[in-house]
This record gives sequence, structure tokens and C-alpha cells, in this order.
Amino acid sequence: MGELFRLLRKGNKSALIAAIVNTVISIAKGVAYMYTGNVAMFAETMHSLGDAANQFFVFIGSALSKKSPTDRFPNGFGRLVNLVLLGAVLIVGIMAFETIQEGYHHILHPAQSEGFLINIGVLAFALILEMYVLYKAMKEVMHEVGEEVNGLSVIVRSFTHLGRAKPATKLVFMEDLVATGGGLLAIIAVIISHFTGILWVEGVASILIGVMMFFVVGRVFLDNAAGVLGRADEEMEEKIGQLVMSDPDVKDIQDLAVIKEGEDLHVELEIEIDPSLTIAAADDIKDRLQEKIMAEKGVVDVTIEFDEEDGVRTWNGSPAVKK
Repeated sequence: MGELFRLLRKGNKSALIAAIVNTVISIAKGVAYMYTGNVAMFAETMHSLGDAANQFFVFIGSALSKKSPTDRFPNGFGRLVNLVLLGAVLIVGIMAFETIQEGYHHILHPAQSEGFLINIGVLAFALILEMYVLYKAMKEVMHEVGEEVNGLSVIVRSFTHLGRAKPATKLVFMEDLVATGGGLLAIIAVIISHFTGILWVEGVASILIGVMMFFVVGRVFLDNAAGVLGRADEEMEEKIGQLVMSDPDVKDIQDLAVIKEGEDLHVELEIEIDPSLTIAAADDIKDRLQEKIMAEKGVVDVTIEFDEEDGVRTWNGSPAVKK
């Protein structure tokens, strides 16, 4: 039990905050839906409920992925977060289907909902909280890529670097981006329905929110399926390649692979050195390179092999050519 609590303290904080906030939001929206019967509110309730469950599982998965390797699982548990996220998107997929189905029924059989002020008040309250969580996720993205920025520049920069964020942070970012857009859409639909009497517009909003949820399902599924298989991080390959080639004793890079498993990076490197160097000198080169590479964010292990210089240039500044 002590180990479990220790691991939970290492869980993704953005996912935990998002799970708590979305739980509060889903309760508020659910109560509002029971009183008003508004279909756009139903869509938002399902959306927030799915997000809360999803993000809670993400937090647990990100924490358990930090567990140290065991005799039974010598490669560690880094990919566990990807497996949890693959399971979590199923929840969002089910919620998305229910949301679209309810919207379709409302278009066919539109009905007047009550409690206009309740609907607008709850949706506005939820929107503010979702924007807060989204901003926190944006800040977390920038923190994970090693850039500390403040103000409105966080918004633009976080979109630019989203691909380099941890899987859990990326999921929270995408879900709350869709949640914010869905909240605005629901508010617009409620206002149009109330003041124009076009009741089916709430059903259209529900369908659009469901489609946005399916977009998150597809994007997260593809990203984490690649993570489960072990995806090459080409950007980090380029960075580590330049770092290695800057060493005066490294003549060339024969092979370089940076494999991303969950939130961890595993580096496999084969370099060419002067064949006249002693074993002790080669060992010093290995220690020096391992220290530099391990200092890079996310790298958990480095494997280095040596080959004698062959006079043929392999490394050209892009991901190394594989043998």
C-alpha cells in the first residue's frame, strides 16, 4: 500500500486536476439536465462525465507506469500509460455515441426545455472551469518540453509543442480543448433555441459535440497505439545525434534509435571511434556520452556500442540511417 501511494504522488497532476474539475462539472450539468430536460445539457453532461472518468484512469495509469522493473517485467511499466489510455478512449467513444444518438432523436422529435437561466448559468460556470483546466494543461505542455512562458504566449506555444508532450498531458489538453469548444457550442444552441423557438438546434449541437468527442477518440487511439508498439522519437534522435557528434572522439554514428515507451525514452547508439584508442579511452568516451544523454529530459537508459572508423560518413544530421 505504501508503494501505491508513493506511485500516485508521481501521477500526472494535470490529469488529476482535470478529473476533479470535470467531476464537479458533470454533477452540476447532470442536475441541470434533470431539472430542464435540455438535450444540449445532456450532451455536455455525458461529455464531462466521460472526461472525468477518462482523466481519472489516465492519472492512475501515469502513476503505475512509474513502477520500477521487476524480475517478471524487466523492461519496466512505461507502456502501461499507453494501454490505460487505449482503454480510456473506449469510455469517451461510448459517451460520444450516446450524445449523437440523443441529438438525432431530438432533431426528429424536438421538445421545449425549461430553465433557460439555469442552463446558461451552469454552462457558463462549467466553461470557466474548463478554460482553467485547459490553460493548466497548456502550461504543463510547455513545462514538459522545457520552456517556461507566461501570458497569452502559452496558448500559441502549447499548440506548437503539443506533439512533444507526455501522453497523459496531451489527452487532458485535447479533451479540455474539445470541452471548451463544446461548452461554447451548447451555450449558443440554448440561446438560439430559447429566443427563436428553433428547438432542433439543440439536437444539432449535441451531434456536433459527439463528433468532436469522436475526434479525440481517434487521435488518442492512434497516438497510444504507436506508443504501445514503441514509437521512434525522430526529434530527439536529431538532438541526441548532434550532441554525440559534438564529442571530439566520435568520428561517426552508425546507428541511433530513440524509442518512446509511455513517457520514457530508450536510447540505442552505435558510434565509430579511432581503432587505435585503448579500451580505457573507449570506456571514458562511453561514460561521458551516457552522462550527457541521460541528462536529456525523459531518457531512462542508454546503450552504446562501438565500431572502428570506416571512413564512410553515415550520420548526416537527420535520423541515422538504419542498417
